[in-house]
Amino acid sequence: MNPTLTNQKIDSLNVCVIIPTYNNDRTLQRVIDGVLEYTKHLIVVNDGATDNTKNILSNYNDLTLITFTENKGKGVALREGFKKAINLGYDFAITIDSDGQHFPNDIPVFINALEQHQTKNVLFIGARNMEQESVPGKSSFGNKFSNFWFWFETGIKLQDTQSGFRLYPLQVIKNLHFFTTKFEFEIEVIVKSAWKDVDVKNIPIQVLYDENERISHFRPFKDFTRISILNTWLVFLTLVYIKPRNFFRNFKKKGVKQFFIEDVLGSYDSPKKKALSIALGVFIGLTPLWGLHSVLVIFLAIFLNLNKAIAFAFSNVSIPPFIPFIIYTSTKIGEKILGVQNTYKLDEITQNFEFVKHLKTYIVGSFTLATISACIFGVISYLFFLMFNKKNTAKNHG
Repeated sequence: MNPTLTNQKIDSLNVCVIIPTYNNDRTLQRVIDGVLEYTKHLIVVNDGATDNTKNILSNYNDLTLITFTENKGKGVALREGFKKAINLGYDFAITIDSDGQHFPNDIPVFINALEQHQTKNVLFIGARNMEQESVPGKSSFGNKFSNFWFWFETGIKLQDTQSGFRLYPLQVIKNLHFFTTKFEFEIEVIVKSAWKDVDVKNIPIQVLYDENERISHFRPFKDFTRISILNTWLVFLTLVYIKPRNFFRNFKKKGVKQFFIEDVLGSYDSPKKKALSIALGVFIGLTPLWGLHSVLVIFLAIFLNLNKAIAFAFSNVSIPPFIPFIIYTSTKIGEKILGVQNTYKLDEITQNFEFVKHLKTYIVGSFTLATISACIFGVISYLFFLMFNKKNTAKNHG
């Protein structure tokens, strides 16, 4: 694309470019010169470089420079770059690494994609061709590993989640809270953006891996450990908070009737899969694992490849009005199984019920009730979905 036209679009969309750099003096000048062909709205963050970076940067007067006296990590460099861009009034920031693997002439790809996006509530990640011969095997594996966890945490499938060539919506970024400082920041920022309903998407870009000039500061053991710890925390938040939040948002927005029609009846899953999802939800919801129902049902639904929305919905069978009845029934079933006899009434469950005294019978009975109920709900729902599908098939062929 014509650099002049791209420059005009960059101005109209209020975009800047941020280059975080640390000891990449072999390629830094080439990257800066490439960016300046398209825009003067450039912020460079010198992350405590000890090579010739300072001298290279002294040759440029038309860029905004942030300098750290010591290396603080890519995450800190990006966060400070974002702060500066926000203070300068920019709405979007394109980040590009200084190690030479990215081509500044791909900047128009980001600008065109942003221009065409309807809401502008979007975060673009440049997707590299990780299958080409020059790509190191460890980079390809790391990217696939990252892609999987990003999908697990957000439900969004991407081809590349590790590329540093990105376009960020600064109006969203400024309201997010981050705690990572190194390479793992680039995972934290896209996951938290997706949780804020930002449209995170890949766009194709070029990539160059020249081992003769490229210097990577990624430390395999330390940084992989940091990323693993971050993903563990993000997965925990996903199961405990994000998935339940998204479900209740969707449920509240649609209402019971519309949710049942669209997410249960309208699901393209087979009758068997829907029925098993309901059975799983009912089973987990009736077990005595209070406080863990949401985490367990979502994890198991993912692990067993079942319908998460259906399973989660039916796991809420233990809603407050039903809890006394569930505890009472479970305890009575437990008594039958264990051969014990206790005297109490249903209304005592909500008043002075000696829970610890009846704990063993309750646990045994609740798992039994959960199993029986799951089987009953599973079979009935399977027959229902089977009849519903046949009815729809007959109607479509009629």
